[in-house]
Amino acid sequence: MDAAVKKTWLPTVAGILDIVAGGLSLSVLLLFVIGPMIFMPLKAGVFPFNLSLLLMVIPGIAIEALAIVGGVFAIQRRKWGWALAGSIAAAIIPAPLGITAIVFIVLSKNEFK
Repeated sequence: MDAAVKKTWLPTVAGILDIVAGGLSLSVLLLFVIGPMIFMPLKAGVFPFNLSLLLMVIPGIAIEALAIVGGVFAIQRRKWGWALAGSIAAAIIPAPLGITAIVFIVLSKNEFK
């Protein structure tokens, strides 16, 4: 990394956007998994375990975890590839946050180690 590279606010904001997008989507996905387990026994009197719902949500949880990890790397200005992958993962569900993060990460590539 060149010593003359000026640090800007772009990677920090992109990392925050990635973490917020990943956190919001992750909480919604977890509600879809945990919510039926809480509310269905009240109605039916049985404990439901919906395996098909769980199998649909697991990839979403992995994608949003990648968004959070990429956001951390963006804030640290390390591993540009992981930061970009996190921004792309953040663009899957809440698109405006993720697309903005992708643009910021690409524009600040020379600031990464």
